Amino acid sequence: MLLWHIQGFPEMPGQKFGPAWFPGLIAIGLGVCGARLVYAGARRRGPWMTLPEWAHGGRPLAAVASVLGGLGFYIIAADTLGFHFTALLLMALWTRLMGASWRIVVPVAVLAPIVIHLAFYKLLRIPLPWGVLERFAF
Repeated sequence: MLLWHIQGFPEMPGQKFGPAWFPGLIAIGLGVCGARLVYAGARRRGPWMTLPEWAHGGRPLAAVASVLGGLGFYIIAADTLGFHFTALLLMALWTRLMGASWRIVVPVAVLAPIVIHLAFYKLLRIPLPWGVLERFAF
């Protein structure tokens, strides 16, 4: 589906690779990995689905729920709060749920959004929402 969608992306004059190149590469890689997983699963005998031992505890289920809830929170809050504050909150929550101490949580939560923003803004040239920081950004 992604490969079909990116066909409509416009060409960028003077660029060897257009905006569809990176998503297309990711889509092809995910498709190949998915096909290999299906093939390996079809060859395996036994039950179709079993939960690993770690999935029976409360902390792993809370971590999975926090990722799904965090993605929903990002969709709702990123335009208003901006990427930086939303990512800071989510990184703090997720690293804390993984059991990190506050000594680790604070630098990771502060530095990760900055590094991610620079990667998207400078390398990929993809703007992320500024939210409340928009008046300071420009």
